[in-house]
Amino acid sequence: MRVKIENLTKRFGDFTAVDHFNMTFEDGQLVALLGPSGCGKSTMLNMLSGILPVTEGKIYFDEDDVTNMPPQDRGVGLVFQNYALYPHMSVLENIAFPLEIQKVPKAERKKRAMEMAALVHVEQLVDRKPSALSGGQQQRVAIARALIKSPRLLLLDEPLSNLDARLRLEMREEIRRIQVKTGVTTIFVTHDQEEAMSICDRIVLMKDGVLQQQDGPQELYDSPANLFVANFLGNPPINNLHGFIKDGAFVTRDGAVTIRYRNFPKELPEGRRVILGIRAEAAIISNNDTHDFTSVIKTRYTMGKEELAFLNLGDQEMRVYLSNEHESAPGSEASFHLRSKGVFLFDEETGARL
Repeated sequence: MRVKIENLTKRFGDFTAVDHFNMTFEDGQLVALLGPSGCGKSTMLNMLSGILPVTEGKIYFDEDDVTNMPPQDRGVGLVFQNYALYPHMSVLENIAFPLEIQKVPKAERKKRAMEMAALVHVEQLVDRKPSALSGGQQQRVAIARALIKSPRLLLLDEPLSNLDARLRLEMREEIRRIQVKTGVTTIFVTHDQEEAMSICDRIVLMKDGVLQQQDGPQELYDSPANLFVANFLGNPPINNLHGFIKDGAFVTRDGAVTIRYRNFPKELPEGRRVILGIRAEAAIISNNDTHDFTSVIKTRYTMGKEELAFLNLGDQEMRVYLSNEHESAPGSEASFHLRSKGVFLFDEETGARL
């Protein structure tokens, strides 16, 4: 099912949680609503489900206007952060409960609940109570309960936040497997960029209730629309070097280091205050006379086959990856070449990409 949002706005008194949001979620996609806490992700999800009324704007499921439709009539499956399983019911009874509400005959409820249990790999646990399940098992049961209604739209609100790191990895792969198998359009709320980038077809990045950028995970990383997007995605974080333009090159704010880069925008005003964003993997040691800048290596940290180094750039620092083949010791000078990817120039005042 295709979901279209037009100028969607939600206000709580004087506070605007979602501000004139426009977006289309294509049929069968797994989409992440990504952003920091308080950016409006869960508010958006609750408006899509019908739990929260809309202040302004429209929500369409395919061609149907569901803006004012009651939650039970929207055909939405919702999985909460705390799973919200009924403690007195067995796994099978929890999964089948939505069908019981719909007055589906008992034999049919049990058959479909067993099918859902098999889909999420809890078929051996159907007689247990939620208290006897691990966090990951409870998550699977919650997903099965949401799917048993054959929803047109599946909404997942921070579903992995209560799990440990290893289980989060396992469950995000399971969510992707289940979504692909069912083909249901799924919107996945998270503040974790790694979760969003690893399993989603598209990422919708929000800040203060406003859409910042929506694109495929790799496209978002490779071509951020602004400084916020560049900073939010990537580990280690992107390097933000403050400085100004001089003779078509970037000069650090204290004038200590000049970086000349072939892909800088042409005709930038002399003296313009900018931020140069460089991802750690975008700077490599130059083995010839051609280089973009020279710096002193401050420290090095071993990270498996590579090392993360900190460079001195006047009164600022920069992280770069160094191959173990390069034995430059801390305190030594090295020349660097910038790759064509992972280097961006932003306006210092607005954060807009230049």
